[in-house]
Amino acid sequence: MKYFVSVYRFVIAFLCLAWTSVAWTTTSYWVYFTYQSNFVLGLVMLWAAIALLIDGNQPPAWLKGVLTLYIMVTGIIATVLLPPPNPATAKYVFGIVTNLILHKVVPIMASVDFLLFDPHRRFKWHYVFSWLIYFPLYLAFILIRAALWPHSGPEPHGNPYPYGFIDLPKIGLEQLVVNCAGCVVFFIVLGLLLFLIDRILPSKPLVG
Repeated sequence: MKYFVSVYRFVIAFLCLAWTSVAWTTTSYWVYFTYQSNFVLGLVMLWAAIALLIDGNQPPAWLKGVLTLYIMVTGIIATVLLPPPNPATAKYVFGIVTNLILHKVVPIMASVDFLLFDPHRRFKWHYVFSWLIYFPLYLAFILIRAALWPHSGPEPHGNPYPYGFIDLPKIGLEQLVVNCAGCVVFFIVLGLLLFLIDRILPSKPLVG
């Protein structure tokens, strides 16, 4: 069974790394939360797959948990808030649009990996809050980059803000604060749900 799980994780790693590869030629795509979260997840899944084959050390529970949380956020936000991709401007890898793989396929596969193949009861309660560390760093990166290079974004006319809900000039500082506070609450609720699922499930993986 460990070979099946390892192959499954190699597939996730391949999807993440192959379908974020467009950002190496269109570097402005790295401002997207989607590309950052998928790329790091791909590296960690590669680590997990190799470690399983050689009986090495698996990624720490905190790291696996935070990436599971953020890839779930990627999938949910894309499904609920973001418009469908424009076929004329969308990016493709092997003829498949990146949004399909990075917003839907990878989040689903990573969630299945967490539920079925990970050992459980490893998360600490404070992970729910320490997992939040990435969001303010990401937000600071976007705001500082936009201030320094105001026409360097992937959006039309070089808009440096990848998402409308953090577009500071368009929505204003007050609305930005409100939107970010809402994001933090959403991350906490989803992180708490992830923590509770981890505590409820048996300590050994459900499969394997």
